[in-house]
Amino acid sequence: ILGGTFDPIHYGHLKPASQTANWLGLSQIILLPAHIPPHKKLTSASSTNRAEMVKRVCQQETLFSFDDRELKRTTPSYTLETLKTFKKEQPEAKLLFFIGMDSLLTFTTWYKWQEILSLCHLIVSTRPGYRLSKLDKNTQSLLNKYQIKSKAELLQKASGGILIAPPCECDISSTNIRARLKARQACQELMPESVLDYIKQHQLYR
Repeated sequence: ILGGTFDPIHYGHLKPASQTANWLGLSQIILLPAHIPPHKKLTSASSTNRAEMVKRVCQQETLFSFDDRELKRTTPSYTLETLKTFKKEQPEAKLLFFIGMDSLLTFTTWYKWQEILSLCHLIVSTRPGYRLSKLDKNTQSLLNKYQIKSKAELLQKASGGILIAPPCECDISSTNIRARLKARQACQELMPESVLDYIKQHQLYR
């Protein structure tokens, strides 16, 4: 499961997820757009537009599937509540929740984060050049307690592990893309063509 505002969705989301799925031998990643993220203010594009952009990716890439359960909410999207609904639907399933290193750095501030780890494993995407030795004390102690070092260990445990994936060379941010779009700069190499076409068609981020 890969959640996010996807405002807009781009290769910085998709390439690390694809690389990690290949590394772990996964056949499907659920893309889960957030409605009202608790840690962010407002999104630039509407929920409907963000959902449509994610759907376009899923139509082209069989690895990805679209899930709109968070968009149907009228309250903030808490990861814990969302994971509970997945677990209720598939009690035997092993949930792997994908996050970036930036999210790991704030994970101990998330709503009932210990309960989140009781429902899933965290799979952490990293960018080139990150160093575990430079992490703050909270994150370091989190990893000391929960980090698992191998795919084999991941298979043995039902939940509660944090696995750091190999670094991905793709370093793109939605903030930078929105700025480029506003300045009418080229973004063809930063996101799928179908997403860029949708953005142009609906004049988003202008």
